[in-house]
Amino acid sequence: MTGRIIMYDRETIGELNWPDTDYGKYAREYIMPLLERGTEHFITNVCTDVKVLTIDGLPVPVTINEAEYNNSYVCSPYTHYISYAREELALLNNRVLEGVLSTVLSGMGRLLRRARFNRVIQINNWLLSTNLYPGLSAGQLTEVLDYLRQAYPGYTLMYRSLSQETSGDVMERLRSYGCKLVPSRQIYLLQQGSAGSKARWLVKRDRSLLAKHGYTEVSPDEITAADIPRIAELYRLLYIDKYSVHNPQFTEAFIALALERRTLQIYGLRKDGVLDAVLGYYEREGAMTAPLFGYDTTLPQSLGLYRMLSAVLIGLAQSQGLLLHESSGVGQFKRNRGAAGAVEVSAVYDRGTSLLNRWGWSFLAMLLWRIGMPLIQKLKL
Repeated sequence: MTGRIIMYDRETIGELNWPDTDYGKYAREYIMPLLERGTEHFITNVCTDVKVLTIDGLPVPVTINEAEYNNSYVCSPYTHYISYAREELALLNNRVLEGVLSTVLSGMGRLLRRARFNRVIQINNWLLSTNLYPGLSAGQLTEVLDYLRQAYPGYTLMYRSLSQETSGDVMERLRSYGCKLVPSRQIYLLQQGSAGSKARWLVKRDRSLLAKHGYTEVSPDEITAADIPRIAELYRLLYIDKYSVHNPQFTEAFIALALERRTLQIYGLRKDGVLDAVLGYYEREGAMTAPLFGYDTTLPQSLGLYRMLSAVLIGLAQSQGLLLHESSGVGQFKRNRGAAGAVEVSAVYDRGTSLLNRWGWSFLAMLLWRIGMPLIQKLKL
């Protein structure tokens, strides 16, 4: 088994023979700059050691962390489950409940730091909000765990971005292997052909706002290097300034890389020569997701920029016959336009780590299954 799995780092990556496939080319274009320049050059709040693991010749990025508690949640479980969660308590609109949960999170945070909670290796981690998976079988994923358990004893091993709807067989195999399935967020999935007549009408109405307000949809071929600062600004306005500093903070270098090497397909809404909204998506194994999404939040909400941009994204998924992974947030809006809610989990293998760390993951999973996810679903977040 071990002969089929090879790990490459910055020093040995030149020995890797990247597959001559669309995925192999994509992986090379995306991962090589991270190894050459470092993650913080492209995502300001991501400090991690990136390696490439191949199984049967298929390359996937692997991130290795020791602590880094101020990292974005894309490589810091502590940030995801403690720092980010504490920020989102305000959405409950219940001061008593917020106070109780804030106390619980603070106490857990102290314990998890002592437990070295962020001593974690994440497999297939593209440092994005959603990690779509290449064509790996459940058996291959468990073989990777076998390899990493031997190569990195004492680390928590983790697969993010799994759901029953997209990865049911994989989740069951990983659970049988010994992984804990820990909820991470409520996501929304739009299956092609699943939207009813009202949902289709709403999307059509949203799309009509482009003409009403004088916007033109622009394709990747129409986005230029001159747009890069504006794209970075639009993403920051929405995902960092409005939502959370714990979201990945993409730099202009990240946008330039995505534009030049097409690691993201970038579309925008332009009016009078100015880009006011942007999205960037990638696809894999019949699914697509848009980790780059933003618009000018200083413009009047009545313009409906979010509605227009969402309609463009839905149209792109429909035209290609792809499942649209719409990530989390704005639940009612997405359901009204045909998406269905799903619980996204991380598969966590913590055997071989400290008792305190294993207890932390077990308590966290229990808390989220019994309280966190029911609350999120009740509030339709």
